[in-house]
Amino acid sequence: MSLPLTVALLIFPRCQVLDVTGPAMVFEAGNDEVGRAHYDIRILSAQGGVVRTSSAVALVTEPVSELPPTSIDTLLVAGGDESGLKGLVGDETVRRWSVEASHTARRYGSVCSGAYALAHFGLLDGKRVATHWSTCASLAEAWPDVEVDRNALFVNDGSLWTSAGVTTGIDMSLEMVAADLGNAVAHAIAKRLVLYARRPGYQSQFSPVLDAQSQADARFAPLVQWMRENLAQQLDVPCLADRARMSERTFLRRFTQSTGETPAHFVETLRLDRTRTLLATGMLLKDIAAQTGYSSAAQLSKAFERRFGMTPTLFRELHCTSHSG
Repeated sequence: MSLPLTVALLIFPRCQVLDVTGPAMVFEAGNDEVGRAHYDIRILSAQGGVVRTSSAVALVTEPVSELPPTSIDTLLVAGGDESGLKGLVGDETVRRWSVEASHTARRYGSVCSGAYALAHFGLLDGKRVATHWSTCASLAEAWPDVEVDRNALFVNDGSLWTSAGVTTGIDMSLEMVAADLGNAVAHAIAKRLVLYARRPGYQSQFSPVLDAQSQADARFAPLVQWMRENLAQQLDVPCLADRARMSERTFLRRFTQSTGETPAHFVETLRLDRTRTLLATGMLLKDIAAQTGYSSAAQLSKAFERRFGMTPTLFRELHCTSHSG
């Protein structure tokens, strides 16, 4: 039996705890699913010892000096507060160790603003990366040779893997496990973690539901959630206005002012966003159409192509291959 693959999670004071525990949980769940220690998860810091995260949770770490960089299969740098990141990138021992590990590891990367550390170490030049939406602009400005994907949940560019942070570290780690152990194992882990769905990397960081709920006043927030849960129903203005207990004219005006979209456009956004998720499951297009409120696969295809510039079939071929089966 081969030795376990070493997964090194590099952290620092006031890092984001989910950037660390999310991936760690996924890889450990992979061990449980296959019934053996396929992964050896190690949490590292510059000096080792107890490191306090930004969430007041403390993690016990090993110093990077105790783990040979050439022994690393997967290296991930967590994100977190700017002060903690500055301390990490200013440590020459950490820099040398991280550069050597990234050059010999099968894959390396970051979660959230951990991309800044990789950029400081010169490990992102000419690469396409993801990071948290709030820091995309500053990363792109500081390192113009780096292509920052402002929408993706995570990006895989060769041996480099980067994610938008927090819960997306889980999505990225699931994709790594799928590559190592197969989709069946990754799906089983997602089910164990009670995830709504395995989210592919191309999916936007910006949920139309959350966007609408954050913009909408209290009157429309419950309606938005109900719409999301009832996409197969008729969701025209008369139906929605009746549910909101408004006249059609008043509802149309207030909903548009509140969300920035007409009801019809917003409903289509919800339906097509759900379509992209279902395409990744391998579901037949006619069944997706039925679940998302379209009368036929042809009607769904027409709406999808108008919005995204390609057919659902082509979209699935380009983006969802690793999620099929």
